[in-house]
Amino acid sequence: MPISLDHFDVEVMPALVNYATIPCLSPAFDAQWSENGHLEQAMSLYAEWARARHFAHHSVTVHRIEGRTPVLVVTVEATAPTSGTVLLYGHLDKQPPLGEWSEGLDPYTPVRRGNRLYARGVADDGYAMFASLLAIEELERRGTPHARCVVLIEASEESGSPDLEAHLDALTPHLGNVELMICLDSGALTYDRLWVTTSLRGVVVANLTVRVLDRGQHSGSASGVVPSSMRIIRQLLDRIEDARTGDILLPELIAAIPASHVAAADAVAQEFGDVAANEQPFATGVTPMGESAAERILRRTWYPTLSYVGADGLPPTSIAGNVLRDATTLALSFRLPPSVDPTVACAAIERALTTDVPHNAQVTVEIDGAAGWVSPELAPWLRAALDEASTLAFGTSVAFAGEGGSIPFLASLGKRFDDVQFVATGVLGPHSNAHGIDEMLDLECAVAVTNAMSHVIAAHAARKDNP
Repeated sequence: MPISLDHFDVEVMPALVNYATIPCLSPAFDAQWSENGHLEQAMSLYAEWARARHFAHHSVTVHRIEGRTPVLVVTVEATAPTSGTVLLYGHLDKQPPLGEWSEGLDPYTPVRRGNRLYARGVADDGYAMFASLLAIEELERRGTPHARCVVLIEASEESGSPDLEAHLDALTPHLGNVELMICLDSGALTYDRLWVTTSLRGVVVANLTVRVLDRGQHSGSASGVVPSSMRIIRQLLDRIEDARTGDILLPELIAAIPASHVAAADAVAQEFGDVAANEQPFATGVTPMGESAAERILRRTWYPTLSYVGADGLPPTSIAGNVLRDATTLALSFRLPPSVDPTVACAAIERALTTDVPHNAQVTVEIDGAAGWVSPELAPWLRAALDEASTLAFGTSVAFAGEGGSIPFLASLGKRFDDVQFVATGVLGPHSNAHGIDEMLDLECAVAVTNAMSHVIAAHAARKDNP
């Protein structure tokens, strides 16, 4: 029998609900993360739960590097005669609450409504460690052989995984010959089947500051003489983004879309409709960008974009005086096509923002980026296993789609292991609200994904080319 929701409720829910109460923000949102101890609290909870699991042979280690966030490494030894490793990935750090949640909901007070759990981090990506170990544990309970499995849970993913490479450098000998990589941090267009991600966009984050004065001045005396920092920012951003269409203008940030991904977007749009637009909570009367459902899918997965995600120097309207402010800072978030080099993109963005600045205003740019990812071609055994897994767990065949988000870990592993097979999947479906208010985990989907991954891990050990 597969894992049931009742079993998930008993084995996982108490720990998952406990995790949901911890404000373990990613380091980008909690500069004092080490002193505050929330990441450590979540890591300890995970490690304790992992140590209590029932395997023939397993070990649990919290891998530490001075000055960096820790990584949980759970190793379950093979029960099949294979030398390869299955690596399963997730993260436990969280995004901030964002704003006021809906009535009756709170980011750190988990609420269950039917088979949906509301709290920050439960879907992105708190469930992943529990699902990974439960999937392997189920195989051992049934006596189904599996390869050596390593579950790796990091604590800086929401900050762009700045600590991950150092940990991978140290852990590479322990990981061994990674043959299959399963990432449970991705999305789903629907909850009726297993969705496998074919690509992820890269990301560049930048803080742009324009300074025109040493201190703010009364607008009656300064305006018309002192250039507005906001106006200069507008001019600089016009070099990067077409304000009318939202299209990115820098050629270094644009990539050709593979024909296979264009065809896949057409197929998804024909079967499921305008999925990219329909899941968005548009304000009344607002129309989406893009000319068609298929184009909107590609705009979300292969187009470069710019979002304005924060600002400093702008007082709230309730206390805004008639002052020409000394400086303005905008936090910029670029999404890059999966195949664009983030180093090249960062250089192009910084050059556009700092060259020939109007009025010779002072400009500073703090910028960093992470690569996107394009899934390598699936081996025949894995494609067949995914379809079987989806049919068994969900009752419907597998589906494939690109995602608009970023998971730097996949690009890192792709560089380190040339021949690895990837499965990027997850529970971030409609109304899961990752990074937004009212984040939600669909528990039935989480159980089905767990069962699907159990089948894939078994298929890896049973494949015909297994040495």
